[in-house]
Amino acid sequence: MAEVAGLLLAAGAGRRFGGPKALAVLDGEPFVARALRVLADAGCTPVRVVLGAAAGEVRALLPEPEVAVVAEDWESGMGASLRAGLKALEATGAAAAVVHLVDLPGVGAEVVRRVAAGAGENTVARAAYDGLPGHPVVLGRHWWPEIEAGASGDKGARDWLKGRPDLRLVECGDLGTGHDVDRREDLPR
Repeated sequence: MAEVAGLLLAAGAGRRFGGPKALAVLDGEPFVARALRVLADAGCTPVRVVLGAAAGEVRALLPEPEVAVVAEDWESGMGASLRAGLKALEATGAAAAVVHLVDLPGVGAEVVRRVAAGAGENTVARAAYDGLPGHPVVLGRHWWPEIEAGASGDKGARDWLKGRPDLRLVECGDLGTGHDVDRREDLPR
């Protein structure tokens, strides 16, 4: 089976949330540690975490601080994080990357495993929840240079994914919600 890396985007300042969401805690576990555990439990290897806002504080929460990649231009948006993360994965032997977001506490390892099943160098797959596209997204290595070239602002790979005939939507509504946490009131109760 091809090696599938995990790429956790955790660089945002969380302005609407009131601080970096990577530092938010749910059930005694910081979001960044929770999302990293989900990728590891799903079998992703290697795993990289892209940091930006409060990078030092977030890095201190990682069980293995060396997995951190700092996106120096993180303030320009998710595109910068995606570029930095894919660039960091280029030196690995991974055939594909599962791109996961730190603010999705309703996404577990089962979702990641389902979306990444059978992933290879040409894979383009995305979780869907009740038919609506969401995260995580699996990007085959073949596409990384093209995605890096087009990733800008807060869109990440959104425009690149739009309308692709090879995009495989993988229904995961039976396994999780896929809801992101934008504000503190969005936290699961």
